[in-house]
Amino acid sequence: MGKAPQRVIFTCGGTAGHVNPAIALAQLLLEREPKTEILFVGAERGLEKDLIPKAGYAFRTVHISSFHRSMKPAEIKHNLISVGNYFRAPHEARRILKEFKPEVVIGTGGYASFPMVKAAAKAGIPTAIHESNMVPGLTTRLLEPFANRIMVGFEECREQYKDPAHVVVTGTPVRGDFFIRTKEQARKELGIRDDRPLVVSFWGSLGAAGMNRQMADFLALEAAKEPFHHIHGAGGGYETLLGLLKEKNVDLAAHPALEVRPYIYDMDRVLRAADLVLCRAGASTISELTALGVPALIVPSPYVTNNHQEKNARVLEKAGGACVVLESEANGPTLFQKSCDILHDETRRAEMSSAMEALGIPDATERIYTTVLELL
Repeated sequence: MGKAPQRVIFTCGGTAGHVNPAIALAQLLLEREPKTEILFVGAERGLEKDLIPKAGYAFRTVHISSFHRSMKPAEIKHNLISVGNYFRAPHEARRILKEFKPEVVIGTGGYASFPMVKAAAKAGIPTAIHESNMVPGLTTRLLEPFANRIMVGFEECREQYKDPAHVVVTGTPVRGDFFIRTKEQARKELGIRDDRPLVVSFWGSLGAAGMNRQMADFLALEAAKEPFHHIHGAGGGYETLLGLLKEKNVDLAAHPALEVRPYIYDMDRVLRAADLVLCRAGASTISELTALGVPALIVPSPYVTNNHQEKNARVLEKAGGACVVLESEANGPTLFQKSCDILHDETRRAEMSSAMEALGIPDATERIYTTVLELL
């Protein structure tokens, strides 16, 4: 195993699921070697431009963007810009490499990873990429011939690659604050004083409007008897959801066990206390659920590339940790009944929790760190 690198480039972007694993590894690198110089490279308009500087890391950009299939004038214009970026980005990547002189380049997903990892590989710099999803995204597939190591979240992912010898199962890092309290402590901090189970639901931004309409029906059914506690993160549809509940004569103030928030900022506490989670199947969410061993009722987003969320969810379902309902088949009463079925069957819930926990990979950040050191 090599010594800790002194200069490291992380390249990632697009979603928090791509950015967070890189930040977790960067934190560990600095803990082990405080003098390590770290540079993040992402797209100029991606989510990473806000998340990474906020985390305190140096950040540079390359011009890279996706291609759209629509033939609308605005989409054609977008694609013409993307063509220009396709030829522009490699020059920007080579310039960053020349100026920063990294010892290793690590990509964790997103379009910005492609030019940086490819340029580093061609320059003879060790490279590794991390893929959080069960099925490789386009960027990972394009980089497979160039990367020295491909790190994946689950054993089932290995069969998706042409050369399994280059694939290392590391898991996906989960922030340490998810593990600082017990379930009992989390429930107490949330003000839950009785024995009723806790349901947590959130749907993210993609498709949240439609799912929030279903949650209005769900919450209305709950309000009749309040069989369990429920924390729902409505996202951008918060005000609309409150309006729908008002139309259904549901006054949340009269139902203290039901809580609707604009966002769940303390996700580490809320998930730790949860007995059942209703959610999408993004890679970060799946990593958190398996790390904590929380059963899930998953409605995969149908609006993502390559339908990867359903493929993520089916792995959990096959293992016995989750129940999957397609959005086309979902509605408030169905989700409510399935939730009741799981929560009222303690044996089933315990089996689901054990199945989820068995899928989790402890010390994912440490495993990634070790894999990187082996390249040096």
